[in-house]
Amino acid sequence: MSNGILPKSLFSFLRKLKRNNNRDWFAEHKQLYQQNVLGPAVELVARLEKPLARCAPMLHVSAKAHNGSVLRIYRDTRFGKDKTPYKTNVGISLRHQAGKDVHAPGIYLHLEPAECFIGAGTWRPESSALASIRAAIDADPKAWKRARDNKAFRADYEFVGESLKTAPRDYPKDHPLIEDLRRKDFVAIAPLSEAELTGDAIVDLIIQRVKQARPLMRFLCDSIGVPY
Repeated sequence: MSNGILPKSLFSFLRKLKRNNNRDWFAEHKQLYQQNVLGPAVELVARLEKPLARCAPMLHVSAKAHNGSVLRIYRDTRFGKDKTPYKTNVGISLRHQAGKDVHAPGIYLHLEPAECFIGAGTWRPESSALASIRAAIDADPKAWKRARDNKAFRADYEFVGESLKTAPRDYPKDHPLIEDLRRKDFVAIAPLSEAELTGDAIVDLIIQRVKQARPLMRFLCDSIGVPY
């Protein structure tokens, strides 16, 4: 057991769940899930509420066990080939107050054995938001490069996600920022270790990463006309 908010048993539960991803096993161990995973994750969100209100007031923080910032462990198996019923990670989504879906710029915390990270930005924005972001990059390339290349931001974050194979409509293939304009996702992630997440400085670390992502978040929010 650590001194932090998240116990080491959170990750050991997720490892066991990966090996036993079935309803019978989960039903038998549901109390452990609530005690070692869901409860601590909700507590982490609660501890983030006040500092986030100061440094990122437009993020919606909801410390609830259901329908809050901690995402459901239950997978939607209707459309994918993978029919395992449970996610083997904990997702915490701090969404922008202006957008009730995943397309608005936000902060996402991913807790999974051997793959933990904090993400910032917008994943698969719908077409009008994506067009607005591209237009903002084209209209003020210096502002975009200041956000993209900010030293504090790039110290820990790197861009991820998919890109178009060719130039988007209305932009020349030799545009100086064509690599950025081709992006389908405007998301950057910063890795975190299990030791950091179960340590007693976790809140300070997450707040620091949120602050580092401010240049990107501000540019994306400005481009689609919402405050940050």
